[in-house]
Amino acid sequence: MIEIGLQKKLQGAAGTFQLSFDAKIEAGELVTLYGASGVGKTSIFRMICGLLAPDAGRVQFEQEIWFDKAKKIHVKPQHRNIGMVFQDYSLFPNMNVRENLAYALEKNQSKEIIDELLELAELGQLADTKPNLLSGGQKQRVALARALVRKPKLLLLDEPLSALDLEMQSKMQDYILKFHKEFNLTTILISHDLLEVAKMSKRVLLLENGKITQDGTPEEVLPMERLMGFLKETKHRN
Repeated sequence: MIEIGLQKKLQGAAGTFQLSFDAKIEAGELVTLYGASGVGKTSIFRMICGLLAPDAGRVQFEQEIWFDKAKKIHVKPQHRNIGMVFQDYSLFPNMNVRENLAYALEKNQSKEIIDELLELAELGQLADTKPNLLSGGQKQRVALARALVRKPKLLLLDEPLSALDLEMQSKMQDYILKFHKEFNLTTILISHDLLEVAKMSKRVLLLENGKITQDGTPEEVLPMERLMGFLKETKHRN
């Protein structure tokens, strides 16, 4: 389980607002943070992984306390067992696929995980290929595989598929679900895509004005009229 209690004064498009985020996420869950742009979703990720210091609060993953303002505990990002994937792939252009994955290895870590991930992500034939020769979906598979090299228990996905077309988004969603199950991950997703959220999540946290205003299944939380309209539009396009 990850227990998150975060308070932070943030600057949004409408001015300064107070983020107050409290949630418990069970091991093995895939949970989506859903809400309008500027409500603090990415800032929550940055605080969970240690890149942004909360004004107050506490973050505990299983038995490890990563942050506790009152006790002056702030574990460095590299010492938190987290994998992260963003919209931009952030691959090293001078390294091939295998080298990009190998760069994420910890000191003295076995390289066997590289071959395992290349096989799971169906990247074996592209192992010696540089990123500039890969498609968007292939690059995102490399980024996802690289995030799992150190075998993290927590995976954070910040709109990782928004730059891909609909067909590739669907394929990548399947890859993410496969990795989530294969590695027994606890996964938190940020997404604005209603179809993506409905397909991938069993639980959705709706953020409004810096706070969780709804916590439930996609059917309970998502604006279903918009989702149904989007489904019809997508079916018509296809």
